[in-house]
Amino acid sequence: MSELPDCPSCNSEYTYEDRGIIICSICAYEWDLKSQESANYEEIADANGNILQDGDAVIVIKDLTVKGSSSPIKKGTKVKNIKLIHNPGDGHGIDCKIDGFGAMKLKSEFVKKA
Repeated sequence: MSELPDCPSCNSEYTYEDRGIIICSICAYEWDLKSQESANYEEIADANGNILQDGDAVIVIKDLTVKGSSSPIKKGTKVKNIKLIHNPGDGHGIDCKIDGFGAMKLKSEFVKKA
């Protein structure tokens, strides 16, 4: 049995193959191995141009309003253990959990590497 790659979207190891397409059982992301091998993901950089990686800690550089919340995420808030989202459709390339707000996505232009 061949070893299937981890999901490029959420890094889950729980993937399976169906009719030539690899599918992630966690986030339902689908891809084929040929497109994954030829895909060049852009590196995600913070506001200062530092390249970010999964598991990094970042600091918010400006107050960010949150829909449905009466208080913003304050400048200087430290966010630990980020997960990068390559090729996001909406520009939010960082998936994280922020104390007091919960899980959310951030744009890399509003953070700096800690």
